Amino acid sequence: MMDMLIIPNLRVKFAEKTWADTFQLVRRCMEKSRDESKSRAALERSLEKLQEESNVCTMNTTKSRLEIIAKQQGMSFHFTEAMCYLSADLFYVEVLLLPSGEVEEVKVVPHGESPVPSESLLQLLRFKNFATFSMKLQGLFAQYSIPGDNELKLKLLVSLQHLGKDLQKISHLPRKQKYSDPEMDMINNGRIGSLIMGKEDCPMTIRFYIPPNDGMKSSASVVQAAQVTVGVSDVTHKLQMASVIPEPPQLDPQGSYPVFVPLNEVPNEMLPACFLLKLQPAMPVMLSVVKQLSQITDATVPDVDLQWAPLPKLLMRGSLSTNNQWETSCENKSIFTVPLPGGVIHSYIFPGAAWDLPAHRGAVVDSVPFTHPGHVPALLELLRRQCTINTLLRSCFISQCASPAGLVCGLPFEVLPESDTSFSVTFQPSYADSLSVLLVNVPKPHQITCRLFGAHANDPSINEYLSSVIMSCMSVPETMRMLYNKLEDITSALLSPGRLAATEAENDHSAPSSTAVTDTSRGSAAFSQSAAVPKDSFSVSDSACSAMPVAKSESVPEINESPYASPYPFPPAGMFQCRVGNNGHLSQLI
Repeated sequence: MMDMLIIPNLRVKFAEKTWADTFQLVRRCMEKSRDESKSRAALERSLEKLQEESNVCTMNTTKSRLEIIAKQQGMSFHFTEAMCYLSADLFYVEVLLLPSGEVEEVKVVPHGESPVPSESLLQLLRFKNFATFSMKLQGLFAQYSIPGDNELKLKLLVSLQHLGKDLQKISHLPRKQKYSDPEMDMINNGRIGSLIMGKEDCPMTIRFYIPPNDGMKSSASVVQAAQVTVGVSDVTHKLQMASVIPEPPQLDPQGSYPVFVPLNEVPNEMLPACFLLKLQPAMPVMLSVVKQLSQITDATVPDVDLQWAPLPKLLMRGSLSTNNQWETSCENKSIFTVPLPGGVIHSYIFPGAAWDLPAHRGAVVDSVPFTHPGHVPALLELLRRQCTINTLLRSCFISQCASPAGLVCGLPFEVLPESDTSFSVTFQPSYADSLSVLLVNVPKPHQITCRLFGAHANDPSINEYLSSVIMSCMSVPETMRMLYNKLEDITSALLSPGRLAATEAENDHSAPSSTAVTDTSRGSAAFSQSAAVPKDSFSVSDSACSAMPVAKSESVPEINESPYASPYPFPPAGMFQCRVGNNGHLSQLI
């Protein structure tokens, strides 16, 4: 009975109390806890909730709100008459308040530097957007979250600042433009991408990839970026304590990469840390790429916490949208139905057994360590190439076209891995009873080549056409749709009455060949190595080759690619090994 009267009595007791009195009461309870062993989290949440719901703006309520935000971010808080200080080890934030509680000015003060006004933080507080202000403060805290004691933190901060200045010098070096859009060219083609230097309210960031689909921005196009920071290391590394780029900056004789002063000739320190590219968002990366990233630098990408899985499975996570149909995942096969413009429907099949081989597994990597600014261009080239492959594979289960009503299984395509840089798409042309294969190769992030095996493979213009299409749209389904249209146009031309009459006339005046017969009515035939596959071309996997009718004496040559050469005087980047797959027989298409 007494418990039932507690709430009404409390309401009567505090009915005439102001919000300021309530805030003060909760704060006193937090500061004078009788039992130190009990957590004050509940009281802190209560005070925060009260302040969120209250529109009262006084100097005390604003101070209280800033104090809670500081504690949430692990920062200390103190204030003078009108100035609040939110402090961390290597920086602090000044907030100047007016007597009314409004915010007049916000400054960020890095260690050893002058205060820098922050207009973005000021506007957030003036509009009482405390949640976003807290998130901005969290990013700022992460920017200066350097491990170690104070002496080590200061050394690492100095090293990081010199790294940033060197990266900025590299970004200003002249280069050849590849894309018409200046912003896209800087992101995708810049030696270190689009560099955003660390400002008062954001960390140093590199934006280095966006799908170059003719400048078209879609909801699926996410800019791949990396925050540049430092992290602890189990081993010591020699880090710069001064610039390693001479003044004025110079390019090597080929005009491709900057010239660096040997690290031993500038001030340096052996420190238990390394620089980090913190990928945002984290990236699915193939095993071979993880190894190549480590070969570029003298810092190894830690693989203790990496969960290895087939690359398509990693890409599928979080990629499905309302415009996609994930039909089934049976017999270790993931099947996706992709609707395309014009009512065309494709089904893309990813056989699990082929993608689950160790060579084709990947892991989601969130950070890449390095120790020298010269490592960054080579690291970004590898990451960009992986981004290009990821974009192409994702296109098989991401569609920008709404699914039509009564969706049914469409044209089937089987996607198989071939090497570190290539995959194949096996399909059956509408006019033939034999299979054809399109081999997609990504030797460089700015280069995608297509090679058709099977139908009309002796026409080199088709390969050039498909390479141009896929570079433009960055979509496998769209490329396959254009290929179907192209093959149908060629077949229609071959079957036209005028062409058939000309062919019959030619046959009347020439003897038939005993070694090769072309069935023009079906538009598909066995093709010879000399006519369809140059000696320096790459091959498809056993599974893909077994899908095509090839003469017994013919063979498909192996992939022939040049090694990846490092332009730096550091440990070499190694080679992009091009292994031909051995996936058994082609899975049955549905």
